[in-house]
Amino acid sequence: MTEHSEPLVQRLLNKVEIWGNKLPDPAALFIALMVIVWLLSWALSGVDFSAVDPRTGQALVINNQLSGDAMTTFFSKMVTNFSHFHPVGVVLVAILGIGVAEFSGFINAGLRALMAVTGKWLLTPMVIAVGIVSHTAVDAGYVLVIPLGGVIFYAAGRHPLAGIAAAFAGVSGGFSANFVPSSIDPMLQGITQAGAQIMNSEIVLNPLNNYYFTAASSLLIITLGWFITDKIVEPKLKGNELDGDLSDLPTMEPLQENERKALRWSLFATGIGIVLLIVSTSFESSAWRASDGSLTSFSAPLMQSIVPLIFLLFLIPGLVYGIIIGKIRTTKDFIQGMSKAMSDMGYYLVIMFFIAQFIYAFGQSNLGILLAVKGAEALKALALPGGVTITGIIILTGFINLFVGSASAKWALLAPIFVPMLMQLGISPDLAQAAYRIGDSSTNIITPLMPYFPLVVVFCQRYVTSAGIGTLAAMMLPFSVIFLIAWTIFLMIFWSLGLPLGLQASYEYFP
Repeated sequence: MTEHSEPLVQRLLNKVEIWGNKLPDPAALFIALMVIVWLLSWALSGVDFSAVDPRTGQALVINNQLSGDAMTTFFSKMVTNFSHFHPVGVVLVAILGIGVAEFSGFINAGLRALMAVTGKWLLTPMVIAVGIVSHTAVDAGYVLVIPLGGVIFYAAGRHPLAGIAAAFAGVSGGFSANFVPSSIDPMLQGITQAGAQIMNSEIVLNPLNNYYFTAASSLLIITLGWFITDKIVEPKLKGNELDGDLSDLPTMEPLQENERKALRWSLFATGIGIVLLIVSTSFESSAWRASDGSLTSFSAPLMQSIVPLIFLLFLIPGLVYGIIIGKIRTTKDFIQGMSKAMSDMGYYLVIMFFIAQFIYAFGQSNLGILLAVKGAEALKALALPGGVTITGIIILTGFINLFVGSASAKWALLAPIFVPMLMQLGISPDLAQAAYRIGDSSTNIITPLMPYFPLVVVFCQRYVTSAGIGTLAAMMLPFSVIFLIAWTIFLMIFWSLGLPLGLQASYEYFP
């Protein structure tokens, strides 16, 4: 097939991949971005923007990151910026347990057993659905579901990068779609409620004020992701030949009797561990609960322990499987599994070091806050009709998300502006929050500034060594664009039909 005989969409995605892969190495890219932040903060530090910082109520100023005090502070915090950077610990701790499970053959055997009972045509929606549900475990999906998506597709004879794309779309692109309530729900609700109380101090929103919409959205995201993966992304990937080290990846060979025995015992051990966890969390006085008795709030020890629990979830069955199968005979063997997993993370750690420094400098400069506040003020000044304004909020949020990754940080900046503004138009805080969640989720998967984006690039390079930012961006762009458009229309349907977005507030919205 010649280039001109390919569909237009495929040609455009090929261009995105080529141009994207011509960008500097991700580590060098973040060095360049940090220098740009320094220069912009210096150039804009004396400018009066006539804007108020919603966090402090004071005039918003850009902090010069090239000043003597700022630079000495930057160097004094360089080590802690990296060592305390949240994605680093999350990834490395989880990878230790996964490394043992992979080294022993547990993951290989489990996937082969799964392939024996699951049709290939169901793999895509299954991977996306698992990615969506993984939000309940905070960031676990990035280090667990996404790499497994590639392994599952490879084991089924499909292109592994398509599996990574499907999983990434579920985990990150569908971040605000979930069957199961998660800690993000009360976090965003609290920020929305604070914004709504500017208009009516008696408003109390339900933590699940978007639950009906997010649950229904999960069906939308699974359906759209299924179509995009199978009809757009995977056909494009036929030209990306697999040239990585695939020697330890699973095949479709039937399990041998000793493998079935080891798998049964390892799953039995896992089941016992899960039962013990459930029992230990069931008591009101459980140490896993927060001071208010909640299991799902950010302060609950259970939520703080998600990554260590994932570590054990793979370590225990990995050890049991390896011992029974004979792969693990001494302590050196399972330590070798951890070491091998860590040896593959060197490139990721280099990238994370420079990302951590960039994010620190960007946050200290206040450039992201200025972008968010000015964008929101411009949208408010347009005084557009309700439906158009909601669409504008989604688009603006998606754009800001390319530069400011944290969902809570962005909403803390935007909610005090958007929520009261929309309430004056007769639009509920629940709807404002739902619009924000769509914009925040849809562009997660196309921004290299998202801390886990380079990790997904590393996962891709396991199969295609030449994969880079352009490869991943080209894979994920169709998901981002289609999710953004279809999800916005879906919200408009909810609104126009008067369907409840979730559990209702305790008070009327308007004074």
